Amino acid sequence: MKIGVIALQGNVEEHVEALSRVFSGEIVKIKHKGTVPSCDAVIIPGGESTTLCRLAWSEGIAQEIIERARQGMPIMGTCAGLILLASRGDDDVKKTRQKLLGLMDTTVDRNAFGRQRESFEAPLDVSCISGGPFNAVFIRAPAIVSAGKSVEALATLDGRIVAARQGNMLALAFHPELTDDARIHEYFMDIVKSHAKK
Repeated sequence: MKIGVIALQGNVEEHVEALSRVFSGEIVKIKHKGTVPSCDAVIIPGGESTTLCRLAWSEGIAQEIIERARQGMPIMGTCAGLILLASRGDDDVKKTRQKLLGLMDTTVDRNAFGRQRESFEAPLDVSCISGGPFNAVFIRAPAIVSAGKSVEALATLDGRIVAARQGNMLALAFHPELTDDARIHEYFMDIVKSHAKK
């Protein structure tokens, strides 16, 4: 089994490290077109969403992610990755003409919790994991402000959705890779294994 981490920009190494704690298969960093089709799952890390979006499309990686997502490939998007997975964005997204992947039936607020200096940590009740609250790290975090019926809200903060699942796609407004708590990555691996059995 092979899992790819989109390595155009952002928290790539942190995701590779977190993934390696729960997954013994092959982990590849994806910088160019041609690797996504051979992956069993993909992680889109946090970073600067405008840059990440532009590079994903210009490199041909965005098109490959969309194609594989339609085939049911599991995808986890964190922070900027949550923005990329969305179908609709706020005024900030429209102003910068971000071309989203449009894979999840969600509308995102790109800077829902403020700018970089307003980053914070919060104990979060995430319905898909057991063992108590998850210490979630929010850095210039987005949020889902509306979602279709096929989207399951897994966690909310201040009335906004900060973790959601639609089919095999998992979107998180926070950074699970920046903690020693592996429960979110373990949950994603459960999705990956379940899909592999089909």
